[in-house]
Amino acid sequence: MTVPPQLTPGSRGPRRPALPFRPTPVRPSGETVPGPRRGPSDPPPRPDADEQAPQAEPRPAVTELHLSAYAGLRRTRVPLGPLTLLAGPSGSGRSTVLGAYAALAALGSGTHLGKVFPDPAACVPENARPDDQRRRGFRIGCTVDGPVGPVRLDLAVQAEPALRVVGERLTWRGVTLLETALRDPGRRTVQAAWHTAGAAPVTRGPLPDDQLGTALLPLRVAGRTAGERQVLAAAEQVVVALRSVFACDPRPAAMRAPVPVAGGRLLPGCDNLADVLLRTRTECAIRHGLLVSAVREAALRPVHDVLAELRPGGAVEAVLDRGAGPRTPLARLGDGELRHLALALVLLTGPGVLEVDPAAEVPGAYQCLTVLADGLDRDLDARQLRGLVALAGRAVEHGHIRLIGAVRDAAEGAGADPAAVPGATVVDLTPDGAGNG
Repeated sequence: MTVPPQLTPGSRGPRRPALPFRPTPVRPSGETVPGPRRGPSDPPPRPDADEQAPQAEPRPAVTELHLSAYAGLRRTRVPLGPLTLLAGPSGSGRSTVLGAYAALAALGSGTHLGKVFPDPAACVPENARPDDQRRRGFRIGCTVDGPVGPVRLDLAVQAEPALRVVGERLTWRGVTLLETALRDPGRRTVQAAWHTAGAAPVTRGPLPDDQLGTALLPLRVAGRTAGERQVLAAAEQVVVALRSVFACDPRPAAMRAPVPVAGGRLLPGCDNLADVLLRTRTECAIRHGLLVSAVREAALRPVHDVLAELRPGGAVEAVLDRGAGPRTPLARLGDGELRHLALALVLLTGPGVLEVDPAAEVPGAYQCLTVLADGLDRDLDARQLRGLVALAGRAVEHGHIRLIGAVRDAAEGAGADPAAVPGATVVDLTPDGAGNG
């Protein structure tokens, strides 16, 4: 995913987005809440709990998707927890939900609509009829929770006759912080109005019709009034939550061959698994030990270690040390074993190892990485899937990573009682299931 330019013609330059993580207390009326008064002889204030332990502050995270009219889903609300299993048969919309999340994540990074939706007509509900001007489109959105509380984003996109944003709304505690609308179809802009709560209740101005307006607000809003600071805090919370996404779909066929030593980050298909193992085994012994334990629990034969060996010509090959005899190259493993190994490695690492684009201007302690795994149970037997879900349950407890995985049967992965897995949220996308509201 691409990174939005930090400077545009006429912009003031990038700011440090401190407000979402140390927001000024604001009343619903828009007035700031005064702090305690201190005299010259008073001792300096003690650092609060957040300053002593920033990880205690809630990290921005998408807690719900709203698919009002998107592809095959209508009026669908998808609650998202730290560990979410999207269950349902083929055609129930599991991949559609993950695709909608990935699209919102790309828009949050500033990617243009044409790259996010290369086939916009496929996102339009099948039975949607064009209006008198032959226009058809789709509507998606999400709720992001974090330091400023729940913030809701709703987006209306026109797919035909031309791809463009026709409406966007950002709301917080019943207050509309940003609202855009297409006023003149002949112009490639939308009319935007954002909350000010100053001399004028709102400020108006044009925004491009091919980008997410919320992602552009930090470059357009000065933050002079309490209302504008509300807008900035909410917008930055949404952007931080959306940007940290890793869509993972390991490809066993590409993981078997040796790869060049590049010291890079893990690709979404895990093609360079051997190169990443060479790095992680030396950089973090604790996490590597957890990886070996996870592989050992899911394997039918003994596993003493997972490592990478250098080969002539500068290539590196991943192998298993079984404790006796020659080491086993990954080329000899089955697809399920390879996918289990790759997904376990993803859950035990983070943005420094995975090929993601987090908000570089925000400390890592304030961010949470969301892993999207379509076909989480593909090629895995019930034992491997249960082990992987249990590992995910332990990983999400630390708050630095979340997992949204699509499975055919949630009970197969989480056991008879999915609620027994810490942080697990099961969404049944079967028609008339729990995911539809």
